[in-house]
Amino acid sequence: MIAYTCLGTNDLEKACAFYDALFSSIGADRAMEVANRFVAWGKEGGAQMFAVNKPFNDEAASAGNGTMISLGMKTKAEVDALYKKALELGGSCEGQPGARGEGFYAAYFRDLDGNKLCACSFG
Repeated sequence: MIAYTCLGTNDLEKACAFYDALFSSIGADRAMEVANRFVAWGKEGGAQMFAVNKPFNDEAASAGNGTMISLGMKTKAEVDALYKKALELGGSCEGQPGARGEGFYAAYFRDLDGNKLCACSFG
């Protein structure tokens, strides 16, 4: 089971502002912080978290080609709303919301550091 997912950032303050606003739109708040290095978000009572951090080796963070984090939503409307919010916050489109095969609805975007995320719903 995945406990948390972590993406690197070169600007922790800017990344946190992006994810504070993005995740507050789906009811997630900051759940853990290590000063000037790491911040994680989660939903109350949930075991899974999403985090951003400055790389431990102090090298530049970079988005991996082919690496993607998927955020599960309950409905298509929630997928649409999260995608729209990400773009409003300065994220970029990697694939507009839509059906991607039978029973799978998704939208793809990149955060401010170029990390690729997917908002999706099944069913």
